[in-house]
Amino acid sequence: MSDALRNYLESRAGEHAGVLGVFLCQASRLPELITELIKVRPKEPLPLSLIIDTGLGGVPKAISIVESRSELLALRMVEMPAPSDVDEVWLERVSEFVPEDVVRVVEPRRGVGWLDGVRKVIEHGSWPKIRCGGLSSENFPSVDEVADFYAVVSNFPGASFKATNSLHRAVRHTDTETGFTHHGFLNLLVAAARCLSGKDVREALASTDGEALAVEAKALSEPAAKAVRALFASYASASFAEPIADLEGLGLL
Repeated sequence: MSDALRNYLESRAGEHAGVLGVFLCQASRLPELITELIKVRPKEPLPLSLIIDTGLGGVPKAISIVESRSELLALRMVEMPAPSDVDEVWLERVSEFVPEDVVRVVEPRRGVGWLDGVRKVIEHGSWPKIRCGGLSSENFPSVDEVADFYAVVSNFPGASFKATNSLHRAVRHTDTETGFTHHGFLNLLVAAARCLSGKDVREALASTDGEALAVEAKALSEPAAKAVRALFASYASASFAEPIADLEGLGLL
């Protein structure tokens, strides 16, 4: 926890602070985070995304802990996995537990009927999350699955989504150690632009041509760029240095 917090605060004070979003922390590790923050005494509250790993019933207590330390923490987002059946009652409880000014992010499990779960999440005012990787090949959705997710989300005007896992590189590539093919966050961004303009989403998701993707991203008008960022609103990465290095290499910073 101390290493993660130190790295985050250093990046927050660095030249690329504008690229950095919220600090992610599991609800079960809140006491550790608070202990470290007390030592550091940051100048302003830490913008926090709370990852609920204690079940839906643990949400009120976790939020109460965060709110009781408002001098240290500013709750911006609450994220949680959905049950296998994303039912209305569960989603209503999420809405009740999480304050209105905090972004709610819910991850439906990929599988049979998962896109129905994505629709329900959006209809209840939360952001759906798509997991793009992990420790096994099953965690990596296919290009078609990601494209289908985009098609659903873009059907709802004003909807936003978050992507997570194995997205520390800008461009789609195959990891030489694991053999897993990773999605690139720049692919996701360009695909979002194409989705909104009725162009070929799958081609953008499958591309390994970083230069071409960068040219397409640079060519977006300001209104188009804002629309893309409203749709593809956030993504999580375990690394900050790698995304920055890729963006610099492609001339995007």
